[in-house]
Amino acid sequence: MSVLLQAIWRRSLKRAMIAGGLEAAYVLANLGVLRNARGHGAIFTLHHVRPHAPRIVEPNAHLEVTPEFLDQALGRLKAESYDFIPLSEVPARLANPSERPFACFTLDDGYCNNADHALPVFERHGAPFTIFINEGFADRTHTIWWETVAALINQQDVIQFDFGDGMEEIKLSCPKSKLNLFDRFVRFVQHDCEAQAVKRLDDAARTYGIEPLAITEALTMDQARLRELARNPLAALGAHTVSHRALMRLSAEDAAHEMRRSADWLEEVTGTRPTSLAYPYGTKAAVSDRDQHLAWELGFSVAVTTQPGTLNRASLERLTGLPRISLNGFYQEPRYVAALASGIPFAISRAA
Repeated sequence: MSVLLQAIWRRSLKRAMIAGGLEAAYVLANLGVLRNARGHGAIFTLHHVRPHAPRIVEPNAHLEVTPEFLDQALGRLKAESYDFIPLSEVPARLANPSERPFACFTLDDGYCNNADHALPVFERHGAPFTIFINEGFADRTHTIWWETVAALINQQDVIQFDFGDGMEEIKLSCPKSKLNLFDRFVRFVQHDCEAQAVKRLDDAARTYGIEPLAITEALTMDQARLRELARNPLAALGAHTVSHRALMRLSAEDAAHEMRRSADWLEEVTGTRPTSLAYPYGTKAAVSDRDQHLAWELGFSVAVTTQPGTLNRASLERLTGLPRISLNGFYQEPRYVAALASGIPFAISRAA
């Protein structure tokens, strides 16, 4: 089997296995199995909420859901008797749980479509939500590297780039070769100095006529839109650092600066100091116990990761390291939302 066919097979198999696991969890939840796995509630995370616009390759498709799916997801959770609460009320709800589970909704990075497409859905359901804002994106000083790479590989059939061993010419003859190059850029950003890697990527994109800061400007809300959104009674804005770098890879001083400055800036923009924080990327490789301790020392009452799980009373012991459940663009089925909210996939994963 060729390397290309192996890559296609691995991607397809992984998604099929996840979908199969969600189907099984949905059945088990309906049978009343592992009822305790649901805990007291869950925090859901999203990024883009917008109508689907097909491209040659969509490497960031997992970060995008349609407004119709979001509407169905909230409707499904309502049917499952979930209370929709703001993130700020999670600690109190964990300390004094109700018979009804809770769900709260968060969105990372401050995309314009959060206001254009997600807000009307949340308003229709009366659901509070928190959007985590990067100063660098809103003020157009930092680029969104994963969006830059997506634009680059969709536009070009051949790319020249030095990953560290000299200039390479990489032919992008088919969608899978484009996706494989995207994966290579991910590894490059994750393993090199992130700021330097992103700068080199941005410089390369400009040689092909792509302006990364223009992508940031087109996709994310500026200060004026943030102030307008902050006046909505359902909306809250949380800190998401300045540069969106993995905090675990920074010094303690730099990590604390990223968190503190993000809160200071958002207070300057809106007049309200954020009490919540989302760690960039939020994975185990991106956020450490040190960072969670720093967040608590800096005065954040809640901070969230992207590590999956539901919440229970024990979550009170780590309010600056709470899990979130991703509403993933590859699995836009309302029954999968119910399966995830049941906590069964995470309980099985921990037991495996």
